[in-house]
Amino acid sequence: MRVVVAEDLFLLRDGLVRMLEAYDFEVVAAVESGPELSKALAELEPDVAVVDVRLPPSFSDEGLQCALAARRARPGLPVLVLSQHVEQLYARELLADGSGGIGYLLKDRVFDADQFVDAVRRVAAGGTAMDPQVISQLLDRRAQDRPLGRLTPREQEVLELMAEGRSNTAIAARLFVTERAVAKHTSNIFGKLGLPPSDDNNRRVLAVLAYLDRG
Repeated sequence: MRVVVAEDLFLLRDGLVRMLEAYDFEVVAAVESGPELSKALAELEPDVAVVDVRLPPSFSDEGLQCALAARRARPGLPVLVLSQHVEQLYARELLADGSGGIGYLLKDRVFDADQFVDAVRRVAAGGTAMDPQVISQLLDRRAQDRPLGRLTPREQEVLELMAEGRSNTAIAARLFVTERAVAKHTSNIFGKLGLPPSDDNNRRVLAVLAYLDRG
């Protein structure tokens, strides 16, 4: 799997490259600025990009904007964003096109290589990998909205785990309930949110997140 890495700090960039290569990824470019990232994404067409939000020259949201531009040029380009903080705007922009292959992880909450590599692979496969804190803030932002307010506490838990990209099997294991119970909760969630049912985990997560972020 071909990866482009964008991180301005040398030690972190080098660490990401070494870790990915240890798990048999091919890092085709490791860049430190927005212009370099744009060029690499356009010319190399990687399977997935791992991108720091803040890159030179602006050190604002340069990395994210380059990734979004690349996704507009190549719809569905998988992008895993790394950030120091939860920024709801970044999550909203990533989710806006609803085409999948997106992730948002907080740097200080990535605790081991397996967790990170799993996120990269999930995003590259067209899925989602959202940090629970990001999901929690998106949910909190809409907590007073009527449709979301109709969810039970258990349905809220299931929705948060769905939004992280977890399957019904994984949700059942986390909540110590049966898969049948999770399927029932999922059906109730879609009904209350006015969303069409779907057996595609990635699409259902994107649909829910897009709905939660409207308005």
